[in-house]
Amino acid sequence: MEVQDDAFVLSARAHGDTGAVVDLLTERHGRRAAYVAGGASRKMRPFLQPGARVVADLRSRTSDQLGSARLEPVGEGPAALFDDPLALTGLSAAAAVAQGALPEREPHPGAFYAFEALMTAFAMPEVWPAIFVRFEAGLLEDLGFGLDLSRCASTGSMDDLVWVSPRTGRAVSREAGAPYADKLLALPPFMLGAQAGLGAGDVKAGLELTGHFLEQFVFHALNRPLPPARVWMIDKLGEAGRL
Repeated sequence: MEVQDDAFVLSARAHGDTGAVVDLLTERHGRRAAYVAGGASRKMRPFLQPGARVVADLRSRTSDQLGSARLEPVGEGPAALFDDPLALTGLSAAAAVAQGALPEREPHPGAFYAFEALMTAFAMPEVWPAIFVRFEAGLLEDLGFGLDLSRCASTGSMDDLVWVSPRTGRAVSREAGAPYADKLLALPPFMLGAQAGLGAGDVKAGLELTGHFLEQFVFHALNRPLPPARVWMIDKLGEAGRL
C-alpha cells in the first residue's frame, strides 16, 4: 500500500542507529506511525518536531504493519514559535492530546483541520488559548462525542446558556440550571460564538469543560490519564495570567 498525504508531525522517537519512528496526523488517512530512514540525523531532526508540516509518502506491505515514510517539509513549522515558550507549550499539549485521543489508521479530517487552525493561531498570543479549547471541542466532535451547545437540555431555550451537563454534554440555561449550579460545568460565552469576547476565567472554564469530556469519553476508555503535556500547559498559562 502506498499513499501520499499532507500531515503534521505529532511526535518522533529514535529507532535503531539512524532512523526514527514518527507519529503523523494526516489529512485523509488519520493518525499514522511510520519509520523514517535517517530520521535521527541532524538534517532531518528539525523537520520531525511536533507541529512540523510535511508531505508524507507512506508505504506498508499490509494495513496493520508499521510502514515507512518519506517526508518533505512544508513551511517554517514550529521554528516560527521558538521565541514564544508558552506557544510551544501549547503546541506540545495539542500534539499529545491528538496522539493520545485519535485511533491509528482511522480517517479524521476534522481533527486535521482543527490542528491546522490551531497552528495558525499560535502566532496570536492573546487568542490561541481560546482556540486550543475549540480545538479540543472539535476533536471531541470528530470522535463522536461532540458537545450540544445549541439549546438548553431542559427547556429547549437558546437563550442565556451558561452551563453544560457533565453527564450528557448538553447546554443548560441559567434559570434551569440554577438549582444544580454546583454540579454543572461552566460554559464560557466564546464557545457559543466568535463574536463573544474573552472574560476573566473563560479559558480556564473552557479547558475544564473539554478536559472533563476528553477524560470521561476518550482517555478513560483507553485506561490513560490526560496527557501530562496538557497539565503542564495549563500550569504555565496560569502562571502567565492567561486563564
